[in-house]
Amino acid sequence: MLENWVVTPTCLPLVLRRCHTCASGRFRANGKFRVNANHKLIDAWLLALCTACGETTKLTVLERMNARSVRPELLDRMHDNDPALAAELLQDPVVRRRNRIALDWDDAWRLDTGGSDHPDRRGGLPCSSEAEGLGKTDVSVRFAARIPVRPVRLIAEGFGLSRAEVERLIVEGKLVSAVRLSGKLSGDFTFMLKR
Repeated sequence: MLENWVVTPTCLPLVLRRCHTCASGRFRANGKFRVNANHKLIDAWLLALCTACGETTKLTVLERMNARSVRPELLDRMHDNDPALAAELLQDPVVRRRNRIALDWDDAWRLDTGGSDHPDRRGGLPCSSEAEGLGKTDVSVRFAARIPVRPVRLIAEGFGLSRAEVERLIVEGKLVSAVRLSGKLSGDFTFMLKR
Protein backbone atom coordinates (compact mmCIF):
# COMPACT_ATOMS: atom_id res chain seq x y z
CA MET A 1 0.00 0.00 0.00
CA LEU A 2 1.50 3.36 -1.07
CA GLU A 3 0.29 6.67 0.33
CA ASN A 4 1.23 10.21 -0.65
CA TRP A 5 1.12 12.90 2.00
CA VAL A 6 1.65 16.61 1.43
CA VAL A 7 2.60 19.28 3.97
CA THR A 8 1.00 22.49 2.70
CA PRO A 9 1.04 26.01 4.11
CA THR A 10 -2.32 27.43 5.18
CA CYS A 11 -1.10 31.00 5.66
CA LEU A 12 2.10 33.02 5.85
CA PRO A 13 4.28 32.14 8.85
CA LEU A 14 4.91 34.63 11.64
CA VAL A 15 8.16 36.56 11.39
CA LEU A 16 10.30 36.31 14.52
CA ARG A 17 11.94 39.68 15.10
CA ARG A 18 12.05 42.05 18.09
CA CYS A 19 9.62 44.99 17.92
CA HIS A 20 11.30 48.31 18.73
CA THR A 21 8.06 49.76 20.12
CA CYS A 22 6.72 47.07 22.49
CA ALA A 23 9.52 44.45 22.62
CA SER A 24 7.20 41.77 21.21
CA GLY A 25 8.94 39.16 19.08
CA ARG A 26 6.34 38.36 16.42
CA PHE A 27 5.25 40.07 13.22
CA ARG A 28 2.59 39.05 10.73
CA ALA A 29 3.34 39.61 7.05
CA ASN A 30 0.18 40.29 5.08
CA GLY A 31 1.68 40.35 1.59
CA LYS A 32 1.99 44.12 1.29
CA PHE A 33 5.08 45.63 -0.33
CA ARG A 34 6.58 49.10 -0.46
CA VAL A 35 8.65 50.04 -3.50
CA ASN A 36 10.68 53.23 -3.66
CA ALA A 37 12.58 54.53 -6.69
CA ASN A 38 15.30 57.12 -6.44
CA HIS A 39 16.42 58.03 -9.95
CA LYS A 40 17.73 54.74 -11.38
CA LEU A 41 17.89 52.91 -8.05
CA ILE A 42 15.08 50.84 -6.51
CA ASP A 43 14.46 49.75 -2.94
CA ALA A 44 11.69 47.32 -2.02
CA TRP A 45 10.42 46.02 1.30
CA LEU A 46 7.94 43.43 2.48
CA LEU A 47 5.85 44.98 5.25
CA ALA A 48 4.94 43.14 8.46
CA LEU A 49 2.86 44.23 11.45
CA CYS A 50 3.68 43.55 15.10
CA THR A 51 1.14 41.10 16.50
CA ALA A 52 1.05 42.99 19.82
CA CYS A 53 1.06 46.73 18.99
CA GLY A 54 0.54 46.88 15.21
CA GLU A 55 3.83 48.68 14.51
CA THR A 56 5.09 48.17 10.94
CA THR A 57 8.52 46.78 10.14
CA LYS A 58 10.12 46.67 6.71
CA LEU A 59 11.90 43.53 5.54
CA THR A 60 14.41 44.46 2.84
CA VAL A 61 13.84 42.66 -0.46
CA LEU A 62 15.77 44.94 -2.84
CA GLU A 63 18.34 47.48 -1.74
CA ARG A 64 19.73 50.15 -4.05
CA MET A 65 19.27 47.95 -7.13
CA ASN A 66 19.66 49.41 -10.59
CA ALA A 67 16.18 49.62 -12.12
CA ARG A 68 17.30 47.83 -15.28
CA SER A 69 18.54 44.80 -13.31
CA VAL A 70 15.14 44.16 -11.70
CA ARG A 71 12.79 41.91 -13.67
CA PRO A 72 9.62 43.81 -14.67
CA GLU A 73 7.36 40.91 -13.63
CA LEU A 74 8.90 41.01 -10.13
CA LEU A 75 8.10 44.72 -9.85
CA ASP A 76 4.57 44.08 -11.13
CA ARG A 77 4.04 41.41 -8.46
CA MET A 78 5.29 43.78 -5.74
CA HIS A 79 3.06 46.61 -6.98
CA ASP A 80 0.12 44.15 -6.97
CA ASN A 81 0.98 43.07 -3.37
CA ASP A 82 1.14 39.42 -4.47
CA PRO A 83 0.79 37.16 -1.36
CA ALA A 84 2.45 34.27 -3.24
CA LEU A 85 5.53 36.46 -3.77
CA ALA A 86 5.51 37.31 -0.05
CA ALA A 87 5.49 33.57 0.74
CA GLU A 88 8.38 32.94 -1.67
CA LEU A 89 10.45 35.77 -0.24
CA LEU A 90 9.87 34.76 3.38
CA GLN A 91 11.23 31.32 2.54
CA ASP A 92 14.25 32.73 0.71
CA PRO A 93 17.33 32.15 2.91
CA VAL A 94 19.03 35.27 1.50
CA VAL A 95 16.10 37.49 2.53
CA ARG A 96 15.94 35.86 5.98
CA ARG A 97 19.70 36.30 6.52
CA ARG A 98 19.72 39.90 5.27
CA ASN A 99 16.91 40.83 7.65
CA ARG A 100 18.07 38.61 10.54
CA ILE A 101 14.69 36.95 10.91
CA ALA A 102 13.37 33.47 11.58
CA LEU A 103 9.94 32.05 10.80
CA ASP A 104 7.36 30.53 13.14
CA TRP A 105 5.30 27.94 11.22
CA ASP A 106 3.09 26.92 14.18
CA ASP A 107 -0.55 26.81 13.01
CA ALA A 108 0.49 27.86 9.48
CA TRP A 109 0.46 24.42 7.80
CA ARG A 110 -1.61 21.26 7.47
CA LEU A 111 -0.99 17.66 6.50
CA ASP A 112 -3.00 16.33 3.56
CA THR A 113 -3.00 12.54 3.67
CA GLY A 114 -5.07 12.02 0.54
CA GLY A 115 -8.27 11.22 2.45
CA SER A 116 -8.26 10.57 6.16
CA ASP A 117 -11.36 8.39 6.16
CA HIS A 118 -9.78 5.14 4.94
CA PRO A 119 -12.20 2.26 5.52
CA ASP A 120 -9.40 0.07 6.91
CA ARG A 121 -8.36 2.48 9.68
CA ARG A 122 -9.42 2.23 13.29
CA GLY A 123 -7.54 4.55 15.59
CA GLY A 124 -5.17 5.40 12.76
CA LEU A 125 -3.64 2.02 11.91
CA PRO A 126 -5.33 -0.78 9.95
CA CYS A 127 -7.02 -3.30 12.22
CA SER A 128 -5.03 -6.46 12.92
CA SER A 129 -6.97 -8.88 10.69
CA GLU A 130 -6.57 -6.59 7.68
CA ALA A 131 -3.00 -5.64 8.60
CA GLU A 132 -1.85 -9.25 8.25
CA GLY A 133 -2.71 -9.16 4.57
CA LEU A 134 -1.23 -5.72 3.98
CA GLY A 135 2.20 -6.28 5.54
CA LYS A 136 3.51 -2.73 5.15
CA THR A 137 2.59 0.79 4.20
CA ASP A 138 4.96 2.99 2.22
CA VAL A 139 4.40 6.71 2.64
CA SER A 140 5.91 9.48 0.57
CA VAL A 141 5.85 12.88 2.29
CA ARG A 142 6.20 15.95 0.07
CA PHE A 143 6.60 19.52 1.30
CA ALA A 144 4.83 22.19 -0.76
CA ALA A 145 7.00 24.78 1.05
CA ARG A 146 10.12 24.59 3.21
CA ILE A 147 8.26 24.12 6.49
CA PRO A 148 10.40 22.65 9.28
CA VAL A 149 8.33 19.92 10.96
CA ARG A 150 9.22 16.93 13.11
CA PRO A 151 8.56 13.70 11.15
CA VAL A 152 7.32 12.06 14.36
CA ARG A 153 4.61 14.73 14.56
CA LEU A 154 3.62 14.22 10.90
CA ILE A 155 3.44 10.44 11.27
CA ALA A 156 1.44 10.72 14.50
CA GLU A 157 -1.01 13.12 12.87
CA GLY A 158 -1.23 11.12 9.64
CA PHE A 159 -2.02 7.82 11.37
CA GLY A 160 -3.94 9.25 14.34
CA LEU A 161 -1.37 8.04 16.89
CA SER A 162 0.33 9.66 19.83
CA ARG A 163 3.92 10.77 19.40
CA ALA A 164 4.96 8.27 22.06
CA GLU A 165 3.42 5.44 19.99
CA VAL A 166 5.31 6.61 16.89
CA GLU A 167 8.58 6.75 18.82
CA ARG A 168 7.90 3.24 20.14
CA LEU A 169 7.38 1.99 16.56
CA ILE A 170 10.71 3.57 15.57
CA VAL A 171 12.52 1.88 18.46
CA GLU A 172 10.91 -1.49 17.63
CA GLY A 173 12.03 -1.15 13.99
CA LYS A 174 8.47 -1.12 12.66
CA LEU A 175 8.83 2.42 11.34
CA VAL A 176 11.87 2.92 9.12
CA SER A 177 13.17 5.62 6.82
CA ALA A 178 16.35 6.55 4.97
CA VAL A 179 16.30 9.89 6.84
CA ARG A 180 16.58 10.45 10.56
CA LEU A 181 13.05 10.72 11.97
CA SER A 182 14.12 12.67 15.05
CA GLY A 183 14.69 16.38 14.74
CA LYS A 184 13.04 18.54 12.07
CA LEU A 185 12.84 18.15 8.30
CA SER A 186 11.69 20.57 5.63
CA GLY A 187 12.38 18.41 2.60
CA ASP A 188 10.63 15.44 1.01
CA PHE A 189 11.15 12.01 2.55
CA THR A 190 9.68 8.53 2.58
CA PHE A 191 9.10 6.01 5.35
CA MET A 192 7.74 2.51 5.72
CA LEU A 193 5.45 1.20 8.44
CA LYS A 194 5.79 -2.57 8.95
CA ARG A 195 3.03 -4.53 10.63
